[in-house]
Amino acid sequence: MATATDKRRVILDAAVRVFARQGFHTCRVADIADEAHVAYGLVYHYFSSKEQILDTLFLERWSIMLAAIEEADASPELTGREKLGAVASFIIDSYRYDPDLMKVVIVEVTRAANTFGRTHFGQIEEAHVKVASIIAHAQQDGAFRASVEPMFGARAFFGLIEQVLTTWIFEGVGGGAEELERVKTEVVEILCGGLELPSS
Repeated sequence: MATATDKRRVILDAAVRVFARQGFHTCRVADIADEAHVAYGLVYHYFSSKEQILDTLFLERWSIMLAAIEEADASPELTGREKLGAVASFIIDSYRYDPDLMKVVIVEVTRAANTFGRTHFGQIEEAHVKVASIIAHAQQDGAFRASVEPMFGARAFFGLIEQVLTTWIFEGVGGGAEELERVKTEVVEILCGGLELPSS
């Protein structure tokens, strides 16, 4: 017999598919219930609204990413470039393994300036602060040029990755395995090309 946790997960997973397919604003809670093959009332047993469902999906994924950034920054054996590469790999791999969820996170939250993006600005900003910390540490080590403001570098980093993923989302392409690996490398190459001090 399915546990409460299992049913809650089934509803969340169904919501990802519905939000990705129909868009958050045009779908109804009934659509999520139908997708999950559960009674309409059961959705409301676990969530007060479709807004709470979206909040839950975003915060779950974002907390995992924040932990991945912290892990990269706390790895003393990695250079600044390698730390940024680890973060870029995590984000690109998240798209590889669950493109629908990443579509929902990007389209309905991080790029939704007047709705959920504003609600979750603090969490979004926290990721920028953590990547800025990676850049600042590399500047202190003399690997990155000090003339680039760390927060600007962090915003450029996320902006570049998000724009690539957004293009794939709206063009309806997923990027093959080879392209995904290439993007991981090129994002870091483009950013670090502007951050790194020339070798003497």
